[in-house]
Amino acid sequence: MDETELLRRSDGPVTRDRIRHDLAALGLVPGDTVMFHTRLSAIGYVSGGPQTVIDALLDVVGPTGTLLVTCGWNDAPPYDFTDWPPAWQEAVRAHHPAFDPRTSEAEHANGRLPEALRRRPGAVRSRHPDVSLAALGASAPALMDAHPWDDPHGPGSPLARLVALGGRVLLLGAPRDTMTLLHHAEALAQAPGKRFVTYEQPIEVAGERVWRTFRDIDSEHGAFDYSSAVPEGQDPFAVIVGSMLAAGIGREGFVGAARSRLFDAAPAVEFGVRWIEEHLNRDR
Repeated sequence: MDETELLRRSDGPVTRDRIRHDLAALGLVPGDTVMFHTRLSAIGYVSGGPQTVIDALLDVVGPTGTLLVTCGWNDAPPYDFTDWPPAWQEAVRAHHPAFDPRTSEAEHANGRLPEALRRRPGAVRSRHPDVSLAALGASAPALMDAHPWDDPHGPGSPLARLVALGGRVLLLGAPRDTMTLLHHAEALAQAPGKRFVTYEQPIEVAGERVWRTFRDIDSEHGAFDYSSAVPEGQDPFAVIVGSMLAAGIGREGFVGAARSRLFDAAPAVEFGVRWIEEHLNRDR
């Protein structure tokens, strides 16, 4: 989409002041700890791009607030490299750099905002290579500290800490299926057929590059088979978030041209766990 179309959709440039006003109208307040997902183009022509969005968010949450994004690792070795021919595997094992929270790029598929935030002075990134997050603000160290190597979406994870801190989730023009917090609900939910994955990635331990095996729910293909509960062609997270909004959990409004949604993390997770267990335990 070119700049002229973005300008038309947003009725002119979307400035820092406008974003700040719209976020406050949506319900974001000083002191909030907020995990945000953004589709930048949905907002319109943002004058200054990702940095403007981050500045506006910081304006609203203030010095006692915290911003949180999901990063991942863009250049992680493929999960299936262990199925490659032995010589190829050995080349990867011998030469692939270890994950470095300070320099390893955030997953490009997550958009421009995570990489922009993790590069900010004072930002703190969690240590987990596959599902790392980054935070900026008063609660950043507490949120990011000692991210569990295994079950990194479950208890003790940054997502669990977000809930414990009374945090919030903002879908800033991002579609409903981007709510990473629902992976925490999947990790907690008790329903049949929960799917797990193991994979290897290189990390640094005491100055040495070490290959470690990790175990997690299958966050790529789905921790559960939702086919009995979700219509064909629809994303399970989008359906759960839609049900959440219909139940009165969350607020909707516009930031620039972007339809945006703001949720309190604790009731969102509680709803997600309950939805999964009610819909996937029916045949037990």
